[in-house]
Parts: sequence; C-alpha cells; structure tokens
Amino acid sequence: MALAARRHHRRAPVVVLAMALLLTGSLYAALSASPAGAADRMGTDAVAAGEKLFQANCATCHGMGATGTADAPSLVGVGAAAVDFQVGTGRMPMAASGPQAPAKPVQMDAEQIAQLAAYVASLGDGPAIPSAEQVDPSRGDPATGMAVFRTNCAMCHNAVGAGGALSGGVSAPNLWNTSPTHLYEAMITGPGQMPVFNDINITPQEKRDVIAFIDQQGGTQPGGLDLGSLGPVSEGLWAWVLGLGLLIGAAVWIGARSS
Repeated sequence: MALAARRHHRRAPVVVLAMALLLTGSLYAALSASPAGAADRMGTDAVAAGEKLFQANCATCHGMGATGTADAPSLVGVGAAAVDFQVGTGRMPMAASGPQAPAKPVQMDAEQIAQLAAYVASLGDGPAIPSAEQVDPSRGDPATGMAVFRTNCAMCHNAVGAGGALSGGVSAPNLWNTSPTHLYEAMITGPGQMPVFNDINITPQEKRDVIAFIDQQGGTQPGGLDLGSLGPVSEGLWAWVLGLGLLIGAAVWIGARSS
C-alpha cells in the first residue's frame, strides 16, 4: 500500500510533464543544431584547405602566419574581398617583385580562391566579398556614377576608365574588362596606390552607380575617333593641332596661288 501511494503521489504528473518537456526540448535542440553544425564544419574545412593553399603559394612572401615580411605586407585584417580581388584577377601570387602587381591569367580556380579567402578572413575582420545585388549594374545609375567616378577616380583611371600611366613605374589599369565584383572589391580594399573608399566616402549605392557607369562604357566610343580615350585635354589638343595645321596649310596655298 505504501508503494502504491508513492506511485500515485499528487506531484507525479508535474514531474512526468517536466521530464517530457525536457526530453522534447533536448531532441529539438539536437535535431535543429545539425544543419548549423554541418555549416560550421564546411567553414572549418574551407579555412583548413585555404591555410594549406596559403602555405604552398603565399607564405614565402607573407610569412607562415600571414603577418608579413620585409617583402610583403601583413594580411591580418585585409578580409576576404582583398584576397578575392588580388587572386581572382591574377595579380597574386605575384610572378616577380616590382612596383606593381600586374593582372595576369588566374592561377587558382574559384573553389581555391574561396578557400584562400576564407582562411585570410579567419585571421581578422575585414571587408567581405560583395553580394551579387551589391554589384548589379542594372541597379545603378550611370549618370550619378559618372559624376562620382570623375570626382574620385578619373585622375588616375581616365575620365572613362581607360587607365593611364602614373609615377614610379605604376599604371592605373583599364577598367572596361574588370568584373563588377572586382570593381567593388577594389573600391573597398584599395589595392596598390589606390585609396580605400569606405561606405562614408562613397556609399554602397554610389559604388553600384560607378559600376553601372563603367559597364556602360564597355570600351566603345559613341561617335568619332576615341583618340586614346584620354579625355577633353587630348581631344582639344588634336583639334587645335589639326585646326591650326589646316589654317597654315590654307594660308600657304593661298599665298602660292596669289604669287
């Protein structure tokens, strides 16, 4: 009788309910955590693979911990965007030391670049690779982009993005064949002598406007000769030289006819 009384204690339903809730919560937490755990494992795998790629291709210059050496800067805190730009345009790994890392055929595939970017991003906070929406030219205004570009970029890259020579054996590249993603990454990471344009200097929408402007150029000249696409100074010089030459030629011809 005493055992039966303990089995039917008035608090037994509460205890059973609490145990049922605890069991249900534990099962839910275990099941819902599985996808996140898989994602974490994938991220860890990418970082590990990227570290091996870094040690094989980059550590000679940047150091085993990417903290920099006398030959190359530290990569701690540069972010995934810097890696995606430098490696995705073929500038890195660098073929030879020089004042500038020129663009060349890409040495790694997309998966390897993503793994290398994941490893460098794990070393410290930095700009992330922009999304497709952030770099979509169709969402930008080319007219606004032209104004922003000519205020901030044209002094090096030319008024239409054709590029040009700078001092110290460095040149600003032609931008017409640069992908929208790499254009955005260049603005937020400042490769080489280029300044960094954060979201205060140039807003994300203005960056997209600049991309729309460059995309609209496309290396085409709407009417007439492009004259190297060097802008109004060279065009004015050609007009002056040609116009003055025609005037001199006409004067000589008139003088010869009159004599």
